[in-house]
Amino acid sequence: MTHATYQDVSSEGEQPLPPTVAVLLAAGKSTRMRSRLPKSLHPLCGLPVTAHVVRACREAGVERVIVVVGHEAERVRSGLIEAIPDGHLLEFAHQERPLGTGDAVRAAQSLLASWPHTVLVLAGDTPLLRPQTLRQLVETRVRTHVPAVMLTMELQNPTGYGRILRDEKGRVIGVVEERDATPEQRRCCECNSSIYAFDGSRLWEALAQLRPNNAQGEYYLTDVIGWFVQQGAPVETVALEDPKEALGINTRVELAQVAALLRARLLEDLMLSGVTVVDPMSTWIDVDVTVGQDSVIHPNTLLLRGTQVGEECVLGPFARIEGCRLGNRVQVYASWLVDSVLEDDVRVGPYAQVRPNSHLGAGVRIGNFVELKNATLGPRVQASHLSYLGDVEIGEGTNIGAGTITCNYDGYQKHRTRIGSRAFIGSHSTLVAPVEVGEGAFVAAGSVITANVPADALAIARSYQTVKEGWAADYRQRKANKGEQKNASK
Repeated sequence: MTHATYQDVSSEGEQPLPPTVAVLLAAGKSTRMRSRLPKSLHPLCGLPVTAHVVRACREAGVERVIVVVGHEAERVRSGLIEAIPDGHLLEFAHQERPLGTGDAVRAAQSLLASWPHTVLVLAGDTPLLRPQTLRQLVETRVRTHVPAVMLTMELQNPTGYGRILRDEKGRVIGVVEERDATPEQRRCCECNSSIYAFDGSRLWEALAQLRPNNAQGEYYLTDVIGWFVQQGAPVETVALEDPKEALGINTRVELAQVAALLRARLLEDLMLSGVTVVDPMSTWIDVDVTVGQDSVIHPNTLLLRGTQVGEECVLGPFARIEGCRLGNRVQVYASWLVDSVLEDDVRVGPYAQVRPNSHLGAGVRIGNFVELKNATLGPRVQASHLSYLGDVEIGEGTNIGAGTITCNYDGYQKHRTRIGSRAFIGSHSTLVAPVEVGEGAFVAAGSVITANVPADALAIARSYQTVKEGWAADYRQRKANKGEQKNASK
C-alpha cells in the first residue's frame, strides 16, 4: 500500500533527531485572507494549514511542538487538536498582542526557559516544508555549535521577503525586512524563509535585547541574528534547493497555489510507487490517502479524508471517495462514496451514491442511480438500477430489482429491513420497514411488502389486474363521435 503523504524520513541506521522543540507562529489575524476562519485552520489537502507544519515536525522527529496563538486563540487551539491524531500532545502559548515575530517567540518562553537544546522556529503557514529539511537545519546547528542557523533561498523575484546581509567574506551579518531595506539591499536575491534553528540556551538572552526600532514598531525575530553577530557568534545558513518548499500563505490565491503544489507532490509519490494517475491536473488527493499498486485513477477523481484503496482498483472518471476503505480490484465509476467499506471485486456506478456506514461484501454490484445508506450487503449482492436501500441488511447472492425501495422512516424514527441470502426482489418493489424477507424468498415485481416473508416463499402484494376486451377501441370511438358532434353544432 502506497501512502500519498510526505516521504518517510525514517530508515534503518538513521540517527534519531537531536533533542528539539519546534515553535510554530500562528498568532496573526490573517486579514488578507478575508475570512472569518483563521488562516491556520483553512483546509489544505485534508488538513488545516498549520497541521501540515506540525506533521512535518513530527515526521522529522521533533520532540515537542508548541503553537503560538493569538487571534481567535481558542478556535485555533481546538481546531488543531481535533485535526491531528496526536493533537492532545500539542502545547500552546498565547501572544497577547500582535507585536511581531520576536514577541511571538517570547510568548513561548515560559514553556521553554529551561530547554538547553535546539529550538526550531517556523511560520505556521508553510505547509510544503519537508521533514528532511527540518532535520538538516537541526543537525547543522548541533554540528556547528552556532547559536542560530537560518533556512535561506535564492529567488528571482524576492519582493516581499527579508534579505540576507553578508560581509565581504560571505559571513552573515544580519537580516533586513524589505520595508526597511535600502534600494541596494533590495537588489539582493538571497532571502530569509523565516525558519530557524536556535540554541535554546542562548535564544532568550537574545530575545531580551529586541527593540521595536523599525517602520512597523514591532519586535523582529530577525534582529536576533544581528545581535548574535554583534556578540561575535557566527550564524550559519542552510540553502533550500527548492524555494517553493518555504512558500507561505497570505491570501486565498496563495492557498490555491500551495494546494496545487502539494497535490502534485502527493500524486508524484503515488505514480513513482506504481499507481497510474491518468491526469494529475484534475485529480485531487488528501495527504492521508493510501493507494495500492497497479491501481488506476482516472480524471476528475477525488480521494479524501483518509481513504484507503487496495491494489488493481479502477477509480473514476468523476468519482468522489471520502473516508472509505476499498479492497483489491474495486471499480468505482462516476459515483460518490462516503465513510463506507467495499470488499474485494466490488463494482459501483455509474451515478451511484454510497452513504455513510455502508459495507459492501466481495463481488457486490451497485449500478446506476442506486443509493445506499447504512446498508450491509453480503457477497455477490446485485442492485443494478434505480434503487434506494437504506437501513438494510442483505444476505449474499440476493438480487435487487430495478426501482426497489426500502421505506425506512415513519416520520419519527428509522427502521431496518432484513433480506436473507439468495432472495429475489422483483422490480419496483416497496419494502416497508421494519420487515424481513427470508432466505431464498421471492418478492413479485410491483409488490408493497408490509409483513415478513418466510424463507423460500413467494410474496405478491399488489392489486389484481382487470382486462376489459375491446375497451380501448370503444373509448376512441366515443371520443371521435363527441368531436363530430361539436363540429356539427358550430
